Amino acid sequence: MGYKSLAECINDLERHKHLIRIRQEVDPYLEMAAIHMRVYDAQGPALLFENVKGSPFPAVSNLFGTLERSRFMFRDTLDKIKVLVDVKSDPMQALKKPLRYTRVASTALSALPWKKKSGAPILHGTTCISELPQIVNWPMDGGPFVTMPQVYTEDVTQPGALHANLGMYRIQLAGNDYVTDSEIGLHYQLHRGIGVHQTKANALGQPLKVSIFVGGPPAHALSAVMPLPEGLSELTFAGALGNRRFRYFYDEEGFCISADADFVITGMVYPQENKPEGPFGDHLGYYSLTHPFPLMRVHKVYHRRNPIWSFTVVGRPPQEDTSFGALIHEITGSAIPQEINGLHAVHAVDAAGVHPLLFAIGSERYTPYLKSERPQEILTIANQILGKNQLSLAKYLFIAAYEDNPQLDIHDIPGFLKHMLERMDFERDLHFHTRTTIDTLDYSGDGLNAGSKVVFAAAGGVKRTLWGELPGGLELPRPFATAKLAVPGILAVEALPYTDEGTEADRIETWCREIADRDLSGLALMVLCDDAAFTAANVNNLVWIAFTRSNPAHDIHGVASFIQHKHWGCRGPLIIDARKKPHHAPELIKDPQVEKRVDALGASGGPLYGII
Repeated sequence: MGYKSLAECINDLERHKHLIRIRQEVDPYLEMAAIHMRVYDAQGPALLFENVKGSPFPAVSNLFGTLERSRFMFRDTLDKIKVLVDVKSDPMQALKKPLRYTRVASTALSALPWKKKSGAPILHGTTCISELPQIVNWPMDGGPFVTMPQVYTEDVTQPGALHANLGMYRIQLAGNDYVTDSEIGLHYQLHRGIGVHQTKANALGQPLKVSIFVGGPPAHALSAVMPLPEGLSELTFAGALGNRRFRYFYDEEGFCISADADFVITGMVYPQENKPEGPFGDHLGYYSLTHPFPLMRVHKVYHRRNPIWSFTVVGRPPQEDTSFGALIHEITGSAIPQEINGLHAVHAVDAAGVHPLLFAIGSERYTPYLKSERPQEILTIANQILGKNQLSLAKYLFIAAYEDNPQLDIHDIPGFLKHMLERMDFERDLHFHTRTTIDTLDYSGDGLNAGSKVVFAAAGGVKRTLWGELPGGLELPRPFATAKLAVPGILAVEALPYTDEGTEADRIETWCREIADRDLSGLALMVLCDDAAFTAANVNNLVWIAFTRSNPAHDIHGVASFIQHKHWGCRGPLIIDARKKPHHAPELIKDPQVEKRVDALGASGGPLYGII
């Protein structure tokens, strides 16, 4: 639909029973987030909070909470957008199938950003930062954050909307050392679009103009998170997806203003000006801690008539950004495989916090006259994956040969793990990248952005039969004794609390020697954990514990391990030490008193009755 505003979208959703209103006063400190999470878990409707404590502005969340609702909002344009992304990813398609792609050029041209002169709804009024909904998601958060922003910047050496960047980076509105209403914090890495712009501005000794758009047509928010092909701007994509050109203008201070946004915050980022930002409950399921990040000096806060604040909640998946990801995959699913020769599919496993774990399938064609019995080409593909955009943040990459099972599904977590672990040779098929960079939000390594990676590669026939249940009489020696089979071939082993790296490494090695003579042929992987029952309860718990609480080079061990020509391997089962470590960030835990208030909203007569 060509929504002109967020309000128009909300009204459309409400008419079709995709949205409910909560009219009673709600607290932006923890309560709104708790309501959102409970409704999201129930795959419920979008939520319009009409009475936000401490703010004159209403707020909406869970717009993208289900794939069905996302498809509904973009029901007139989704198919057209898939074709546009497809041809931008692989321009040769337009030559191969000219009839299919005849409308692509006209779609892109009709969606170009539209520079307005005057009369924009956003100029209705101004406010201050402290009047905005001060939404805090988690008890240890450093303050209120903007969690659904569209952050706009331009290249100082090549100004203009067509070369601009529109990204979604979190914004801290208050707390820490920020001066109320005058300063806010921006969290982003320098390799991102805004970071490239800041680096260029810094080199010239100039401040960077930043405009933060909140609300507006839902196509604008989605465009800010889309991994678009080179040459397709976020503003053009927003126009094509929303069936309405992105309207913008420049205010008297030279800031770009989204004419259709509900709020626009403008300000400057000056060279080398940072302040502590965080903590913040993040998508790995833990807090990202306090670190220096760029400071933005606020100029103005514009708003339209009757504006609506848009927000989401970030936490351990699944959350609303999971549904965002499903929609993005539906639109761009074929884009990345087209960019890496031989890659058939790649999937960032949401249940494992997205970035820590990737599943991939690649061709194994180095010896086409033979069926490959060892990984070759897929190792080359793995290196390309780990150097590609957001995929470079991964710690664990499991990559399988397409030829071994063309029907293998990267979204079937237990099925994919079974396929890999049946075929891997742990003496050969583990490939480490040590002392490298990992995600800023991941504290499993040995410093900020510092850690390791490992590639699990599998090609060839089945090498082991995985146990579907533990054989009678199997006992493990202390101190790692209590165990539960999580999925075939993977054993969750409950261990004593972690002490220090040296002590624990020696203890694990001793334990490995003690079990080396036991029949463990049906086990491929043992996950040392703090709670075996929780870890083995379901596959989502398993991958979240195993891959968010471990640093591959430090925490992977193995029975009968060895080093040969600087290559590490093992002859028995692999072991991942996924216990909590002293340097790990705290996990996200909900406030029980707030949860009781949400329970009351779901009782008979409450606004969430029948939903949660």
